[in-house]
Amino acid sequence: MNESLVELARDGEVATVTLNRPAKLNSLTPGMLDQLESCARELDVDSVVRVVILTGSGSKAFCVGADINEWASLQPLDMWRRWVRRGHQVFDQWARLRQPVISAINGHAFGGGLELAIVGDIRIAAAGAQFALPEASIATCPGWSGTQRLVRLIGASHAKYLALSGQRLTAGDSMRAGLVHEVVASEGLMDRANALAREMASKAPVSMQLTKQLINAAAGEDADATLEAIAGALAASTQDAIEGISSFREKRVPRYHGR
Repeated sequence: MNESLVELARDGEVATVTLNRPAKLNSLTPGMLDQLESCARELDVDSVVRVVILTGSGSKAFCVGADINEWASLQPLDMWRRWVRRGHQVFDQWARLRQPVISAINGHAFGGGLELAIVGDIRIAAAGAQFALPEASIATCPGWSGTQRLVRLIGASHAKYLALSGQRLTAGDSMRAGLVHEVVASEGLMDRANALAREMASKAPVSMQLTKQLINAAAGEDADATLEAIAGALAASTQDAIEGISSFREKRVPRYHGR
């Protein structure tokens, strides 16, 4: 990576990815999307890391969404091609990451920042964090699954309240709405996130990853790939699979026994 606006740190079985643009409240640029994608790709093939923590730097904001200066001048087709679709590609990749992801929400999560926070499987918020979808106030719409993944997470009613009113939810209100699972004091956020990550990392990793995929599929997240991946793994574990490969290499008719 060039300028490190997204930092990846590993500590044994736990990795932490940090948005590192605190002076701009960790608002997202195209370069940051590229770096988030690079981190996700790297982690997805990592055989050591079992749990990932996603957080922001500074005490004010987890992420206040897309940097308006980066997209305000885009033409409509470029807005579609280069911004909205790109964000979806990256966020979907994070939502479907093999390892469980804990979003440690250190401050405000607005717009695209809220949409990024909900790619996490578990969300822990600092007590002072606030959540909002303010897009309508600048004549746009939630663009990175605030009308899709968020609805599946908290229901249409809560999502409408956020998107149509522009009101900010406190961390406590967000927990009651099902947006976050735990609220902790700001100074204890990373300690709690790391403790939970270590506890999760002590469990059987394959079971954890399969369970995540199955729950994602039930929620409509990447169901086709999940079913085919699990079916493929099961088929590959059979004696018939060994026979199939052997017969292909030996150029003979296979003898299958259904086991």
